[in-house]
Amino acid sequence: MSLGIAVVGAGYWGPNLVRNFRSSDEWDLVAVCDLDEARARKVIGSRSSIEIETSLERLLSRDDIDAVAIATPARTHSTIALAALDAGKHVVVEKPLADRHADAARMVERAKERELVLMTDHTYCYTSAVVRIGELIADGVLGDVLFIDSVRINLGLVQPDVDVFWDLAPHDLSILDHVLPGGLRPQSVAAHGADPLGTGKAYLGYLTMPLPGGAIAHVHVNWLSPTKIRQMVIGGSRRTLVWDDLNPQQRLAVYDRGVDVEADRVAAAISYRLGDMYAPALPEREALASVAAEFAAAITEKRPPRTDGHSGLRVLDVLEASSRSLAAGGAFVELESLERV
Repeated sequence: MSLGIAVVGAGYWGPNLVRNFRSSDEWDLVAVCDLDEARARKVIGSRSSIEIETSLERLLSRDDIDAVAIATPARTHSTIALAALDAGKHVVVEKPLADRHADAARMVERAKERELVLMTDHTYCYTSAVVRIGELIADGVLGDVLFIDSVRINLGLVQPDVDVFWDLAPHDLSILDHVLPGGLRPQSVAAHGADPLGTGKAYLGYLTMPLPGGAIAHVHVNWLSPTKIRQMVIGGSRRTLVWDDLNPQQRLAVYDRGVDVEADRVAAAISYRLGDMYAPALPEREALASVAAEFAAAITEKRPPRTDGHSGLRVLDVLEASSRSLAAGGAFVELESLERV
C-alpha cells in the first residue's frame, strides 16, 4: 500500500521532487501546494489527476496525505515543517533543514514528540558515488582519514537571501557528515569569504575545519567561476580517493599512492608509495529516487532515515559557525551547538 504525499513549493527544487514521488512505487503523489496556482499547475501538467492546493492549512487538514515534502525558501522551512508535524504528517525538507539552528532543533524535538519521521533532503548522500565513498572509509580501504579537499564552484546561481556558504557548502558538509565515522564533528571552523561585487555577502569562500584525530577538511565554494567543478579528494593513511562528479566515465578513483614516514621522528625518513589506481564500478540511479524510497522505508519501518534531522542540525551547526567566523574576520570559532549525539 502506497503512502500519500504532497509537495509544498513548485519553484526551483519542487519539480524534481514532484517527478520522483510521482514515479515512485512507494508513494501516491496526492497534491502540490504553492501560492502561485499557475506555477503549480505547470509542474504537474494539464492532464494530471494530482490536485492543486494554494492553502497550506487546507492541505494539512487532508486525511489522504501521510507526509509532505518541503521545497520552499529556507526561511520558511521551520514554520511549514512544524505545522505539518502538528498535523500528524511525516516531513522531508530540502537543504538546509532551516535557516537557523534553533528553529531546526525545534523541528527535531517536535518530530520526536509526535513520533514522526523528519528527514533532511541531503540529496548527494544518496548518490551511488557518496554511498560507495562511505563504504570504502568504513571498510578501512583508505585507512585513517588525513585530509579532505572539496571544490564546488560554478557561475551562479546567485541566491537572493543567503551567501555562497549557505547555498553551496551544505552539499559538501552533508557528504562529510555521511562518510566520516561518527559524522561531521569539527573541533572548530574558520571561514574566509570575499564580496568582490560589493553586494554585502560572500560570493566565494573557503571553510577550514580541523577534525578529531588530527585530520583537516577544506571546502572551497564560489559563485563566480566561469567553469564548473565538483571534486573531492579524501586522503587516507593507506590510499587516497578522488571523486569527480562531472566525469561520468570515472567518478571515483582510488590511488594506492602517498607518503610514508618512519616512526623514528628524530631522523624521519620519508618514502613515496607509488602503487596502482582503480576505479570502482558504480550503479546508476537518480539520487532523488533513493531519497523517496528511504523516506518511505523510514516511515514504514519506524526508524530514523539515513539523513535525519540530526544530520541537518550538524550541517547547520557548521554553517552558523562559518557566519560567526566571517564576522570575526576569519578567526577560528568553536561550534556552539549541543548537537553531539
